[in-house]
Amino acid sequence: MQLPAEAVAATVLIEVVRISALPGGRGVPYPGRVVAHWAGSEAADALTLIERLPGSEQHRCGFSPGWSIRAYEDSLDLALFEAAFCFRCHEVRMHGKAVPPVLATQFFDADTPPAQALLALFREAAP
Repeated sequence: MQLPAEAVAATVLIEVVRISALPGGRGVPYPGRVVAHWAGSEAADALTLIERLPGSEQHRCGFSPGWSIRAYEDSLDLALFEAAFCFRCHEVRMHGKAVPPVLATQFFDADTPPAQALLALFREAAP
């Protein structure tokens, strides 16, 4: 999976969100409860894991994401990007000031070890 490289390099904090609904509009954060904050090596390791997600074909489920991450730079002002993951249809939708349109929708193989490891990290964050 491809993340915006400059944003990844600038990320100092990741919020993990357990999504409760779809957002009310384009570019609006996914509603849900922030269940964890990852910083330092924990954030870097998570981003590396996400970048290692192998691509996949689109599956149909209607996009019902359960988890998202929000990446922040030093100012902790606006998120550089948010990525919402649907492990049923293997789709990731990203938005934010650092996300070019070509990266906004991607597909990953949710059955691979990197995807299962990411899902396990999410689940550990919100037992």
